[in-house]
Amino acid sequence: MRSASANISGPWREQLTGAFEILLGRPLASFDTDAVYATFFGGNLINELGFAQDTAWVNPAALHGTEPVVWDCPIFDLEEPLLEFDASRSVFEFDKAGLPPEFEADLVAACFAGRLVLGCDLAPLLARYDLAASDLRGTWTVCHPRLVSDGTLFDAMRVATALGTGPESLLTLEAEAAEEWQTALADLTPPELFAHLSFFCTEGEEGLMYLRNERSGGDLLADEGCTLIANWEEGQGQVEFAVVQAGELVAGPRAS
Repeated sequence: MRSASANISGPWREQLTGAFEILLGRPLASFDTDAVYATFFGGNLINELGFAQDTAWVNPAALHGTEPVVWDCPIFDLEEPLLEFDASRSVFEFDKAGLPPEFEADLVAACFAGRLVLGCDLAPLLARYDLAASDLRGTWTVCHPRLVSDGTLFDAMRVATALGTGPESLLTLEAEAAEEWQTALADLTPPELFAHLSFFCTEGEEGLMYLRNERSGGDLLADEGCTLIANWEEGQGQVEFAVVQAGELVAGPRAS
């Protein structure tokens, strides 16, 4: 699955890089360039609406990483952009009880920890099992949905902040940044980039709060080697975008 990041160059890439470095407090080049970075989506909303168990996640093309899983939920109260997930590199969790014995044996071999398994490692099981069938559908959930990106920190930050391949992707979002970020982001160009990122740096009554590398829900896959780099949360816990340096167990295949 190819990320839109491959099409970004020139002034727009420079403008986004500058913005991300302000948010991170250090140059992108100072991070491990050989590491894999990912953006995980979280919060209560995806579970409340039942999308974390939608059969779109176990479509063969999705688990093999050739097609994204698109959620038709207007996260930003706009028709676009819709979130695009990479099922092959998302983390699934299975129940401990109620699994057919023959499936459980194959599942245990695919899991990287406990009942956690990457979508790409579930894909080979589709030759023998239908994960959308009634006997298996209720046994799994996508506990850590991963957005489509190319594995770089630049692209993880880009998808976390809903930015596209050019200035035309900037959203008409109305939210006031927290005072700290009003000052820090004030000189961004074009000015619409400041307005866009203000939505991602609010006090929490509207938009999203930028918590740097802190998270209200505690560690995110830390036992599996992940390190939280940047985190945004909605004030009521409905939406979260978390950028992590992925541990080897959850890095998954590199994007093509």
